[in-house]
Amino acid sequence: MRRSAVLPTPGDELPDTEGDVSERREERRAEPEVLRTEFSFVLPRGYVDSSGTIHRDGVMRLATARDELIPLRDDRVRDNPAWLTVVLLGRVVTRLGTIENVHAEIIQDLFAADLAFLQDLYRRINQEGHTRAAVTCPSCRESFEVDIAGGRLGES
Repeated sequence: MRRSAVLPTPGDELPDTEGDVSERREERRAEPEVLRTEFSFVLPRGYVDSSGTIHRDGVMRLATARDELIPLRDDRVRDNPAWLTVVLLGRVVTRLGTIENVHAEIIQDLFAADLAFLQDLYRRINQEGHTRAAVTCPSCRESFEVDIAGGRLGES
């Protein structure tokens, strides 16, 4: 394939693009990119503590490489790889209701629906960087996004 360039003829004025480029660079510098590291969520069912209190709202943070490596040394994970999810979520869920010290023993007592919800949330925020999901209305066929970290079961 042969490429050619159109050269200006003598006397033609070239547009001044340098100012435009500089302004765009300054605009990008003026707006610092903010990395969101914590994501709020509401569990579909909720964690029930020993006193019967239900804890549904919580916060999950982005995982680090250490968060994914340390559970591999955990004896529970070595004995049974299914524990990996529980131990990993115990590291990245930073609050669950009024509980600020979330750990694997709390995660293991979640209802299955809540565990599945947290697994999906973990995947979304650590691989995709957000908690939104594209959906299509079955009635009108309109496409839109919902925030899966949302409210009650079936809501967003």
